[in-house]
Amino acid sequence: MAVPGFLARSRIVAPPGWTRWLVPPAALSIHLSIGQAYAWSVFKTPLEKTLGLSGTQSGLPFQLGIVMLGLSAAFGGTLVEKNGPRWAMAVATVCFSTGFLLAALGVATGQFWLVVAGYGGVGGIGLGIGYISPVSTLIKWFPDRPGMATGIAIMGFGGGALIASPWSSAMLGSSPATGDIATAFLIHGIVYAVFMTMGVLIVRVPADDWRPAGAVKQAAAKPLISTANVSAANALKTPQFWCLWIVLCLNVTAGIGILEKAAPMITDFFKGTSAPVGAASAAGFVALLSLTNMLGRFVWSSTSDLVGRKNIYRFYLGVGALLYLVIALTTNSSKLVFVLCAMLILSFYGGGFATLPAYLKDLFGTYQVGAIHGRLLTAWSAAGVLGPLIVDGIADSQKAAGKTGPDLYQLSFWIMIGLLVVGFVANECVRPVKEKFHEPAGEAAVGSEA
Repeated sequence: MAVPGFLARSRIVAPPGWTRWLVPPAALSIHLSIGQAYAWSVFKTPLEKTLGLSGTQSGLPFQLGIVMLGLSAAFGGTLVEKNGPRWAMAVATVCFSTGFLLAALGVATGQFWLVVAGYGGVGGIGLGIGYISPVSTLIKWFPDRPGMATGIAIMGFGGGALIASPWSSAMLGSSPATGDIATAFLIHGIVYAVFMTMGVLIVRVPADDWRPAGAVKQAAAKPLISTANVSAANALKTPQFWCLWIVLCLNVTAGIGILEKAAPMITDFFKGTSAPVGAASAAGFVALLSLTNMLGRFVWSSTSDLVGRKNIYRFYLGVGALLYLVIALTTNSSKLVFVLCAMLILSFYGGGFATLPAYLKDLFGTYQVGAIHGRLLTAWSAAGVLGPLIVDGIADSQKAAGKTGPDLYQLSFWIMIGLLVVGFVANECVRPVKEKFHEPAGEAAVGSEA
């Protein structure tokens, strides 16, 4: 497909002396915006009240958004690699902002399907293209610190709700009307369009012969770090790809189940206790989870540069299962325990996302890592349905059975423990990619210049 000159990769090759540290802010402008998706739970209760929806129904825009994120990343990953990050960021900006505008129209006219199609469908495409748009570029700019580089950018996706949650809550007020929600969606769409455009203008790609100052090309020092390259098509044929698919899907399912229903969950969990949680505190809980989600993406992914990707995923999955066990056993006896465990689980959830591109680079090389990453994000699509379906579906059924408080979520927590254990086993099965899947050195070099 033809790409307009302004958006073409050839127009954004960095000149000599251009600092690579401008690339993370460009990536952050996109990820901080599309990370608003993690604040969707703030809109759930107002939508349920104004449009007469159930908890499961109000989660549909978010679920479809995550499904479209994975699908658009999978099918658009090769185009992102070919056309470059500026084109991808521009597409993401148009789609994500348009999704909000369509959602505003849907609420204003009482057409919930338009909210789902706008925010979830069109906006979800913006999520997927925007999410992967800077990944391969960052890895090329920071070959010496891939975990840290992708962690800086991808932490913006986790931190988006830190801004959006209180911002959205302030717009909606304590008793939002239909018009208030429509106006909030409209303002979100306009503001994010402006902010994301900054990244479109700033981003650059390195010249083919560029190397970071003082870099010395070395052979791989660890068994799971390869100097070879694997194409996106061949990556799909490897067991390593599918092991990581399972790892990502189950780690995301365990985190997204809390995140998507965070505000109503903490309210339900402590209802009837001596310390109930109000709407403002629940919104603060969402923001707190967003903060740990964001920090986990940088801290844990940077740590993976030191301890290795496989070891850090052992930590995410193993300790995550133990934290869910603590919540299940303590129920609502301690608000502090619940909040701290949820924060750590969300930090592992975020860390898993940020570490993944570096894990893929270690196993498959830099040749088509963006396209491979995009295909792997279909696991996120599956988890985007599975996590909310488990938590919302079980909570709705338990509520219909007359149960309240922690009883609405206990079964969900035990299921999450089991899923994390399965993910732990899948991570243990990751081994170096066999040579038969490697690209010839000459072809990989030519392909990386596309």
